Amino acid sequence: MKNMVYIQSGGPTSVINTSFYGALKEAMRHPDKIDGIYGSLNGIEGMIDDKLIDIRKEDPEQIELLLQTPGSILGTTRRKLPKDINDPLYEKVLNTIKKREIKYIFINGGNDSMDTCSKISTLCREKGLDVIVVGVPKTIDNDLACTDHSLGFPSAAKFIINTINALSMDACCFKVGKVHICEIMGRNAGWLTACADLLPEETRPHLFYIPEVPFDVEKFLVDVERVYKEKGYVMVCISEGIDFERANKNSRVDGFGHRQLGGAAAGLCEIVERRLDLPTRGVEFSLTQRACPLAISKVDREEAIKTGEIAVQAALRGETGKMVIFKRVSQNPYKIEYELADVSLVANAESKIKPEMIVDATRMSDSFREYIAPLIEGEVQLVTKHGIATMANFKKVMVR
Repeated sequence: MKNMVYIQSGGPTSVINTSFYGALKEAMRHPDKIDGIYGSLNGIEGMIDDKLIDIRKEDPEQIELLLQTPGSILGTTRRKLPKDINDPLYEKVLNTIKKREIKYIFINGGNDSMDTCSKISTLCREKGLDVIVVGVPKTIDNDLACTDHSLGFPSAAKFIINTINALSMDACCFKVGKVHICEIMGRNAGWLTACADLLPEETRPHLFYIPEVPFDVEKFLVDVERVYKEKGYVMVCISEGIDFERANKNSRVDGFGHRQLGGAAAGLCEIVERRLDLPTRGVEFSLTQRACPLAISKVDREEAIKTGEIAVQAALRGETGKMVIFKRVSQNPYKIEYELADVSLVANAESKIKPEMIVDATRMSDSFREYIAPLIEGEVQLVTKHGIATMANFKKVMVR
């Protein structure tokens, strides 16, 4: 038997299940090469604990709903695997691979997940197992190395752009306006924060602060006071990862050493109130920016499906230790080609906004806007009931 297992890992996106859908559909086209199609519950944890579900037992209509279901239908994890592949934990993974006769492993995730992908690929190779391991890219932060962009980012960007567009209209209504500080995801890369620069002049944020540019509280206060005097209100977009003294030193740290972020907007609002005596409003987008099916970009959906398909096709050709990447070959019309990169080049690496794409705290460059614009194009039609988007509901029948 030649079975496959699909693993979802790290922070979910609005299209992570769409990549899974693409892989499932392609796998089902090859019953002569792939027997069992399994899902690992809670990422690599399912492989460690031998908790796999049989995807062939799921209802077809529920599989179709993966296209509009955010979150990770299989569950996820942020567990970091040991460096030493002789660690006893890897023996558990090997036992599951052998017991379930796994031939193909697909790991869908971001930077840290590709670390897991690289380690499992190395494990299989060094233990002499004929097992193919392929990475499927995902992260709303858009910070994956080697690829033009990351799946999930276009939809999150579209959500942010449209939300800021609406918030800006709300913010300018009042005779006595506020300093609105919107906190957007992005630990070390400011792609999501900066994408609001695509908005027209009347609703574009007045100020942007991203991790690629060192943050200076004093300069921030000068900028805010200047804009407030000119406009009577201020719309500020900040990345959650900008560095300044704030009360998150005791927050939780995940297995990859990443401190749980949040509270940057609240912290800066407190500084503005105290130092400038101006009214403020902090808006932390938090999980909504990655979990809103209403903002799914058609481009993001189509590329996610295709990426899942290509991952399976690559595995069937014997490609292993690779991740599917995108190469932009044309800007107008927008066109990408799908290629493969060694997963070791992606694992734990980061792609940040290039310096030439940043003008200053008030503006991004034309090249940045040209890069982002095609990614958010197109709308998708959702299946709804009584005005509510319908989500997939898996039975999760365990593999026995």
